[in-house]
Amino acid sequence: MEKYEVVKDLGSGNFGVARLMRHKETKELVAMKYIPRGYKIDENVAREIINHRSLRHPNIIRFKEVVLTPTHLAIVMEYAAGGELFERICSAGRFSEDEARYFFQQLISGVSYCHFLQICHRDLKLENTLLDGSPAPRLKICDFGYSKSSLLHSRPKSTVGTPAYIAPEVLSRREYDGKLADVWSCGVTLYVMLVGAYPFEDPDDPRNFRKTIGRIMSVQYKIPDRVHISQDCRHLLSRIFVANPMKRITINEIKKHPWFLKNLPRELTETAQAVYYKRDNSAPTFALQSIEDIMMIVKEARFPPPLTLQCQALVCLRKMRTRTTRIRSQMRRKTTRKMRKTSMRSR
Repeated sequence: MEKYEVVKDLGSGNFGVARLMRHKETKELVAMKYIPRGYKIDENVAREIINHRSLRHPNIIRFKEVVLTPTHLAIVMEYAAGGELFERICSAGRFSEDEARYFFQQLISGVSYCHFLQICHRDLKLENTLLDGSPAPRLKICDFGYSKSSLLHSRPKSTVGTPAYIAPEVLSRREYDGKLADVWSCGVTLYVMLVGAYPFEDPDDPRNFRKTIGRIMSVQYKIPDRVHISQDCRHLLSRIFVANPMKRITINEIKKHPWFLKNLPRELTETAQAVYYKRDNSAPTFALQSIEDIMMIVKEARFPPPLTLQCQALVCLRKMRTRTTRIRSQMRRKTTRKMRKTSMRSR
């Protein structure tokens, strides 16, 4: 940790806290996710790290390394200065069809690459898509905490993800194809960008989780009359929002859909993307650490720190969480109200 210095806190969650750090020698900014040592360092954390490490694509946040502190395991990642796509859509209310397509094309490009490596994300949503801060923002998928690799793990059957984005089959508590569940979540993301509201929430009772689940299971959604989108876009959404995953459009079929192909940036074409699919991702040339080194660090992190250090870390964590939770809650309330108002005006 001596090679990094703290710039500011980025936020907190169930996992712990995140900070913006600067490499002392290179001055590179990185995001660092802190997870308390001890019982929280389980097989899911190891899976997240190993899955994330294997991914090298412009539309995926780059994994850099893991480091061990006296109190935490820290995951070092690429920093995306543009923030969450969620915040951008909240500020705008909703996107034009062209702008929504621009981000959707990048999202599908990143998800397609994950699926090529047999990794399903299982928690795709606006909050897990970041922007790099450039004038023409590059979308970057993050947070592989729920990810699963079909090469290393069994088929998923647990109900994970964010309720508004969950596919019907995930709610069934039976085995499901994580890739097709990801397609559904991509569709929800596209809908929110276009409409400024969630497709399966009851606009008159958005907090009713039971009602949302019922609408997901029955695929009950509509495009508000005041939201004008093309027939090609409507067709794509209708092919994504299909209850039977075996009849749902696949990622590869989305990439061939007329709406997706319109104004497709050259760097997202099959020819340009081929370089990422040909690269030997088993080689550690792009990672700072080998899998063996990572697993040794994770194993050591499973042992809790001395009690005195735990107490000191807990005090710092509580202060940070109180501050960041208050700020983020204020932001969320403000942006959610704006989304709701935009949604009601659109209906």
